[in-house]
Amino acid sequence: MNIQQKVRIQKPPWLKRRLPAGPDYERVKTLIRKGGLHTVCQEAKCPNIWECFSENTATFMIMGSRCTRSCRFCAIDHGPTTKPDPEEPARVAEAARKMGLNYVVITSVTRDDLPDGGASFFAQAIQEVRKQMPDALVEVLIPDFQGNAEALKTVLNARPDVLNHNIETAPRLYPTVRPEADYNRSLELLNHARQYDQSIPTKSGLMLGLGELSYEITQTFKDLVMAGCSMLTLGQYLQPSKQHLQVERFVPPEEFESWRKTALEIGFSQVAGGPFVRSSYHAKELFQDK
Repeated sequence: MNIQQKVRIQKPPWLKRRLPAGPDYERVKTLIRKGGLHTVCQEAKCPNIWECFSENTATFMIMGSRCTRSCRFCAIDHGPTTKPDPEEPARVAEAARKMGLNYVVITSVTRDDLPDGGASFFAQAIQEVRKQMPDALVEVLIPDFQGNAEALKTVLNARPDVLNHNIETAPRLYPTVRPEADYNRSLELLNHARQYDQSIPTKSGLMLGLGELSYEITQTFKDLVMAGCSMLTLGQYLQPSKQHLQVERFVPPEEFESWRKTALEIGFSQVAGGPFVRSSYHAKELFQDK
């Protein structure tokens, strides 16, 4: 073994869980496949996929399954992409209706190749859900649109119930973790969203276990609150493959609870934290707590 190669640390007991059983998992999987759709649950190798599909829910991912960026923590494929399918927003709404969802979460790959970063597709997806499911709530988890304020307004004008944009990690780690993103640009996006329409709550998320220091976590909380962010998720980073960044530390559940309390004290109104928490995990419940 190369002496410079890190030894992978073993997963602790709290990261082992029993997979739920039941017919809904296969039904949701089949519905997604037949609709020609993608979910972040599948493409990002989310550890909660069995639970969420078995509970008849999923996070839809629009504009294809390939990303124009190559973040070193993310399992989603990157490289050349095809043009977005103009019929996809309607199919997303149809799938959500067939699943009987009353809280629909929509995200996307990052599409830096599109003039508006795909903002118009988010708007269309929101509108289609409103058309087919008038009483449903919609949360969107958006990329940074390369700082394009007009693209952000396109999404906000479609009136999502929650606007989510993940900060992911502390600024010091950006060159290693997500070199094509920009910490301050993400903060500015959240700030612009709140300034443009204060009736739409903003949400963000962090991964822990990438080598961040305690003071950096606290400062990131403060930065997000200053940017007007009111909802926060905290989860454990898990290495999706040997080609991705290794886990620096597994954070125990009691530490997540401590960070959750700290975040509430700093000024967030709703915080979900735990090893398996992801940005859209139990999103409906977090929204209802506000």
